Formats: sequence, structure tokens, C-alpha cells
Amino acid sequence: MYNIRCTVKSIKGECPAGYGVGDYFLVKDMAMIEAGKPKGICLHALTAMVPYLTALCRNTPEDDWINVIQELQCPDSTNSVVFSLKRE
Repeated sequence: MYNIRCTVKSIKGECPAGYGVGDYFLVKDMAMIEAGKPKGICLHALTAMVPYLTALCRNTPEDDWINVIQELQCPDSTNSVVFSLKRE
């Protein structure tokens, strides 16, 4: 199992949740979300990302489709936030 660091890579517009570039949160042990900076987590972004994050937490074969996912975007089309994903 991997922990996943989700870091704000870019923001189009102004994030209503207050994220800034470099802010992050962690997915730990495939069951826990740990706030990083800021101490909150946007539920809209999180719910859109959960299916990918749970797959990315798992040990997968090298050719598995999830291994090519390096970024995810929140669903807000006007003020979208792009998160980079890193297995730890």
C-alpha cells in the first residue's frame, strides 16, 4: 500500500476553499485523510478524486492504467484546482 500526497499544482481563478499552490493533503493507509496545509480539505475536490486515490494507494502492475495518473482536477470549471499526485 502507498500513501498519496495530493499537492496543489495550479489554480484557475480563485479557489473558494482557499487552496494555494503548494497546499496539500495526504491519503494514508487507504483509509485516512490527513489534512496538511491548510488544515481543511475541500469536499468537492475530495469526492471527485476518491475513486482514483483508492486505486492509486494499491500495489499495481507496472502497466496498470492508474500508474499514468499524475494529476487530478477538482470539478469546479470556473475556479478549478489541479492537484499533483505522488505515491509515498
